[in-house]
Parts: sequence; C-alpha cells; structure tokens
Amino acid sequence: DPSGTFVQLRVSLAQTACGKRAPRRHSCRTVENRRKPTCLACYKFDTGDVPKVLDKYHNCGPSHHLAAKEIKHRDEAECRAVEEAGKAPSDGLYLPGMFAFSKGLPA
Repeated sequence: DPSGTFVQLRVSLAQTACGKRAPRRHSCRTVENRRKPTCLACYKFDTGDVPKVLDKYHNCGPSHHLAAKEIKHRDEAECRAVEEAGKAPSDGLYLPGMFAFSKGLPA
C-alpha cells in the first residue's frame, strides 16, 4: 500500500493464579470462570524511514458481554477507518473543511 503499513492485532487475555510480581510467570495456571477479555489494536504507519503513526485504534472488552457483536462491528469499522488513513480520495473530490480561506482587510 503506497499510503503506508496497516497492522491489526487481536489478543485474547486470561486471568492467572500468579501474582504480578511472581518470579516464575511461565508456569502460572489459568483461573477458570474468570474474565477473558479480547483486545483489538489497529495501527497505520506512513512509509518514511522512521515510520510515524498516521492513525490508531485500540479497545479491550469482555468476550462474554451481551453486546459483543455490536462491539465487534464497531471495532471492525474503526479499524477500516484506520486502514484508510493517509490515502488520497480516489475520486478527487474536495470535502468541506479540507481547505480554509480568509479574506484580508484592506490596507
């Protein structure tokens, strides 16, 4: 994509029985019947030598929530908007607010 690089990451989290400062985190067991949020992150980077973030979106929500489908649809729409960041309009239209002009006062 000439407008930049789009990255989408989806992560499912699980609560464990270990404390935050436990020395051996790799052997922690998952606690059953606890929260298991799903997180979604979308980023769009430009094509420069040192990439800059053009747009981003991230959200973590419970996977068992009653409105999970609505949240998923909103997340997908937000990520599509992030993916479009930096792209020129394909039809070349000028939208309201793209340019601003002011009239100078007479001297």
